Amino acid sequence: MAALRTSYPPLEPFAVHRLPVGDGHELHVEQAGNPAGIPVLFLHGGPGGGLRPGDRCFFDPRRYHVVLLDQRGAGRSTPAGGLEANTTAHLVADLERVRAHVGLERWLLFGGSWGSTLALAYAQAHPERVTGFVLRGLHLVRSTELDWFYAGGLAPLQPVEWQRFLAPVPPAERDDVLGAYHRRLTGDDPEEAARWAAPWLRWEFVNSSTAPDPAFLEEVSTSAQAVGAARVLAHYAAHRGFLRDDDELLDGLARVRHLPAVLVQGALDLCCPPVTAWEVAQRWPRARLELVPGAGHSSREPGVLDRLVRATDSFADLLGP
Repeated sequence: MAALRTSYPPLEPFAVHRLPVGDGHELHVEQAGNPAGIPVLFLHGGPGGGLRPGDRCFFDPRRYHVVLLDQRGAGRSTPAGGLEANTTAHLVADLERVRAHVGLERWLLFGGSWGSTLALAYAQAHPERVTGFVLRGLHLVRSTELDWFYAGGLAPLQPVEWQRFLAPVPPAERDDVLGAYHRRLTGDDPEEAARWAAPWLRWEFVNSSTAPDPAFLEEVSTSAQAVGAARVLAHYAAHRGFLRDDDELLDGLARVRHLPAVLVQGALDLCCPPVTAWEVAQRWPRARLELVPGAGHSSREPGVLDRLVRATDSFADLLGP
C-alpha cells in the first residue's frame, strides 16, 4: 500500500499585498510558489477563519502559483471582525478584485468547509475564470446542515460538548441557539461577546477533527482573534450564507458541471456530513468523490491531507505544460 502523502515543505510568500476593496475593508493577500506556475486560489474556512502558514503547503511550489487571502473581517484583513458590507456577494466580488490585482486570467479553486461554499458561489458567478476545483468537507449552508450543527442534530453524537455549547443560553432561548449566540456575538457589549466566543469556537473546533488537540482548543477560543472570528461565523450562519434559498448552490452546479473537480470528504465529518458531498457528486459528471474512511473534517487529518495533496498533484499534471 502506498505511503500517505504529507504537506509540501514550509513556504514563504514571494509577495504580500494590502488590497482596499471598498466599504472600509482592506484585504491581506499573499502570493507563493512559482510566479509562472499554475494559478490556484486558496479559500480558507469559517467564515472568519483566516489563513495559517500551512495553507501554502498543499501545492507543489515548483508547479503552482498560489494566491491566498484573508476574507473580509478575517485574519489580517481589516477591520477585524467587521460585519458591515460583509456578505457572500461581497466576498465573490472581492475574489474578482484579487484576481485582477495579481494579473491572472483563470485559476484552480481550492477550499474546504466554508471555503468550498465560497468556491462554488464564486465559480457559479464567474465560471469562465475557473479551471477546476479541489473541495473538502462540502457545505452548502442549507437549513438541514445548519440545524444539524446548531439546532441539536449533532447532539446525540456529542452529548457532553453539546451541553457545554448550550450552557450559556438561557432556557427561554434554547429553541433558537444560533440566534442566541448571534445576538451576543454581534451586539454592542464587547465583554459579553468575548464570553460567548469561547464556547462558540470550542463547539466549532471540537467537532472539526476526530482527535481535537486540547491545547489548540484553548488557543483558538482565547486568542485575540477569537471574538472577530466568532462574530463573522455567527453573522454568516444566522443569515444562512446570504444565499437566496437552500438549493441555490446545488442548482447552480449546472453552470460548472463541465469543469473537473475532486471532492475530498471525511467519512466521519461531524461539521459537514458526507451526504452533502454525495449529493453534489450526483449532479456533477466531472466531479470525483473521495470519501476518506475514518477521517473527520480537518484538512490536517492524515487521510484527508493525503487525498488533497494527491488531488493538487493530479491537477498539476492536467493543467500544467
